[in-house]
Amino acid sequence: MINETKHYQVRVFYEDTDHSGVVYHANYLKYFERAREDYLGFQQLIDMGKDGIGFAVYKAELSYNEGAEFGDVLDIRSSMKLDGDYRAVFHHEAWRENSKKAAVTAEIQLVCLNKNKKLLKISDLDIF
Repeated sequence: MINETKHYQVRVFYEDTDHSGVVYHANYLKYFERAREDYLGFQQLIDMGKDGIGFAVYKAELSYNEGAEFGDVLDIRSSMKLDGDYRAVFHHEAWRENSKKAAVTAEIQLVCLNKNKKLLKISDLDIF
């Protein structure tokens, strides 16, 4: 099951870039993390955290097609699907304005853990 695509805007600040003015590659992971937080709902994540429940990245695959630059506003497009009982797979794309292809794409796999770091069935949670 794939949920709807949601959009999240990110402005590229000077601190996000390397000496050439292009976004440092690891910062896309931060952008995608913010988009997932927005996707799942900030308050819902706070409530889960109070119960000792949280998500951990199991696997991340990124492809870099075009570098975003200082001053760009990126449209982060995110969708999610459940992969079995224990894994949520997010597909993210970072789009520059007026671009014909995504600057960066990613597939981020998450698992859910309880306060003892034991796997929880995501399918049992009322999140998705």
